[in-house]
Amino acid sequence: MHYALKDVFSPKLFQTLRHYNGRKFAQDALAGIIVGIVAIPLAIAFGISSGVGPTEGLVTAIIAGLLISLFGGSKVQIGGPTGAFIVIIYGIIQQYGLSGLMIATIMAGLLLILMGLARMGSVIKFVPYPVIVGFTAGIAVTIFSTQMNDFFGLGLSNVPANFVDKWIYYARHFDINWWALGIGMFSLMICIFMPRITKRIPGSLAAIVLATLAVWLLRTWAPASWGIAGLQTISDLYALPQGIPAPHMPSLELTDGESFFTLIQQLFPAAFTIAMLGAIESLLSAMVADGVIGDKHNSNTELIAQGVANLVVPFFGGIPATGAIARTMTNINNGGRTPVAGIIHAVVLLLVLLFLGRLVGMIPMACLAAVLIMVAYSMSGWKTIRGLIKHPNRDLWVLLITFFLTVIFDLTVAIEVGILLALVLFLMRTSEQTHIRTLHKEIDPNEDTDIQSNLEHLIIPDGVEVYEIDGPYFFGIANKFDDIMTHVSGEKYPIRIIRMRKVPFVDSTAMHNLSMLIQRSHNEGITIILSGVKEHVHHQLLKGGIEQMMNPENICPNIHVALKRAQQVLEEKS
Repeated sequence: MHYALKDVFSPKLFQTLRHYNGRKFAQDALAGIIVGIVAIPLAIAFGISSGVGPTEGLVTAIIAGLLISLFGGSKVQIGGPTGAFIVIIYGIIQQYGLSGLMIATIMAGLLLILMGLARMGSVIKFVPYPVIVGFTAGIAVTIFSTQMNDFFGLGLSNVPANFVDKWIYYARHFDINWWALGIGMFSLMICIFMPRITKRIPGSLAAIVLATLAVWLLRTWAPASWGIAGLQTISDLYALPQGIPAPHMPSLELTDGESFFTLIQQLFPAAFTIAMLGAIESLLSAMVADGVIGDKHNSNTELIAQGVANLVVPFFGGIPATGAIARTMTNINNGGRTPVAGIIHAVVLLLVLLFLGRLVGMIPMACLAAVLIMVAYSMSGWKTIRGLIKHPNRDLWVLLITFFLTVIFDLTVAIEVGILLALVLFLMRTSEQTHIRTLHKEIDPNEDTDIQSNLEHLIIPDGVEVYEIDGPYFFGIANKFDDIMTHVSGEKYPIRIIRMRKVPFVDSTAMHNLSMLIQRSHNEGITIILSGVKEHVHHQLLKGGIEQMMNPENICPNIHVALKRAQQVLEEKS
């Protein structure tokens, strides 16, 4: 058990500290400070847009960022709140309140830990790319729509969570505050053009500094007749950050007839979605980072670290967290090469929370909206979607369906249906790769690698029919093969040879159909002979009781033996 646990949980921090030195610390310190500064506006924006507040966003970035760096399976992963969670968090708060969010996040943390212990880190990587692009683009559109209230300064409260209802509500109350729109456009332009001037200063940070300064000057010097008072800042809407909140348990207010177990059942789909999102985003981020720094992360350790972070953060009022690709790349680009950089990033955010709360409160809401609009643009994956539209195929339909389900309904439905659709399409493609053909008279050796003759055609005796299965013999093809064998028209041959030399595996459905075919053929006086059965497939047939249903001599290693056996059976029948 000790070695098994070591295989799934081996934090990179302890490995990198063995050969740590001052030069590495200097690089990590610089990267940690820079990525900490970059994370400030994002943590605040994600906290506010999720329906909680700036303090909760910063607390999440601090605690989750620290725990993910301490226990994670990647050297350079930076953890914290991300845009992917905004939609699901907002929906949970609307329906179940903050206590419901807390319970769902704790459940998600437990699921992530279990996934890591069960070595599911590699399995998560097989979530189809069109599904990931679809729900990521859907999240981007949803984030964009949630920022219209602050970007245009509409000043609306109780905005519906549903996408369609939200835009109807906007249309009915579209009263623009031109000061807010001006600050929003000013911030958006800085975010767009700052990377063209210099990539050392993040556009979001420059936008927040300059927009906050502009609003402070306007509020200080502009006359009241200009209507500056309508330009809202964080402190106008939220309590200012004053430190890490004390840990607390969720306060449950159950309705009549509702039990705690019922609430757990109701929250489980949301918790599963949070866990899946956290797993997918963190492992994608770690894989991208591996390609840049030439390292290999431990996916199971990473899942456990994500689970620990999401298990702890809710007790301090935080929200779900995961590995953040943009912050991780910022860390790498500025020289971070060990988890120490992530720890320093968390310390920088803690100092901001403790000593710069008043400055945080002066950030205009329209500026945060502009930052999140840029986040939504970066998440949209529009280039990938445009490429798929040019060459439409089944993947495009999976992407579009996942996208529209995310936007119109919710992320939980989108992920479930998207993965189901991708699985169905995978099975369809696999089934299309499996071919069944019927052979009469002779077999061409140029097409058959298990024939031992010197390019001489093998003659199929009269009264023998050969069926060849080329590909996996599973439930996707078993029923098709059964239909072919059941509805054979014309003369019924007394012997049927089923060539399985190209069958890599069989499943329980195929075993059941094969047993039914053998039984039906026996009742009709038809002999079934299996040819070219691979060793592991033969073992499966033995375990499934197929060999007991037929003469063991009728399971042949190749077509030569099968044809000789067929000739022998024909002589016995005659």
